[in-house]
Amino acid sequence: MATDVWVNETLYAEWGQRFRVKRELARVQSRFQDIMIFESYTHGRVMLLDGVVQIAEMDEFVYQEMIAHVPLIAHGSARDVLIIGAGDGGVLRRVLQHKGVERAVMVEIDGEVIRLAKEFLPNIGGNAWSDPRAEVIVGDGIDHVRTAPDGSFDAIIVDSTDPIGVGEVLFTDEFYQNAARILRGDGVIVNQCGVPAMQADELRDTSARRAKFFPDVSAYVAAVPTYVGGFMTLGWAGRNPGQRALDVGTLRARAEAAGILGTTRYWTPEVHWGAMQLPPYIAEHLPKR
Repeated sequence: MATDVWVNETLYAEWGQRFRVKRELARVQSRFQDIMIFESYTHGRVMLLDGVVQIAEMDEFVYQEMIAHVPLIAHGSARDVLIIGAGDGGVLRRVLQHKGVERAVMVEIDGEVIRLAKEFLPNIGGNAWSDPRAEVIVGDGIDHVRTAPDGSFDAIIVDSTDPIGVGEVLFTDEFYQNAARILRGDGVIVNQCGVPAMQADELRDTSARRAKFFPDVSAYVAAVPTYVGGFMTLGWAGRNPGQRALDVGTLRARAEAAGILGTTRYWTPEVHWGAMQLPPYIAEHLPKR
């Protein structure tokens, strides 16, 4: 029998979504944020941070595959990958699916997110936590980027909250300047930039900041049902525009070499190519070159 307990997402003041709760699994106030994990009737287990949906078992694969596989396949030979945030472990798991990755450093500021994800969302991170190529650090991502050696990574994946509260420092000039410094020549950085139908300023402002330090700035899209409002954008910055213009055949060959071809539920070579083709209402928020 269904309960009458509902959780309302608090991302927007005038519009939102709600979930009927089957049972609450965890509710913790960490040093940084309010963390809630519950079992829903429709979306499996769901994690909220400060009242905002971060991940749901039903569709987590869409976001995780697109934020991880797109930059790594586009790069083509990434060995060292830095992940900022992503405390649920899903991005780490996808990154480590790539045979060529030798080191995946994940820096999550809130250790409680990692602890609770391991306990209540074990399928999302899977065996990534014990992979010998993984280095999981509970710490401040901006400090790690500030102190990392020049040219130490091939890709940076920023899976953070929106630019408020604990995630705000990951959307600054200082962060992107240091990100450019620690990336190797063909290195790329991607980060979530919100749903542009509702958060266009997030894409516009973040893209403008990245453009100060990277010659190639763009975005690509993913349709994640739980992130309501249409396409979500994932911001892209690098030095080689050709990485965003690879044909489907090249993408397929790279995916096969990486060992991910046929293992995904959303990413395909065709979806990858199509995700780079932006509707005008999204492209208009990118810097004009």
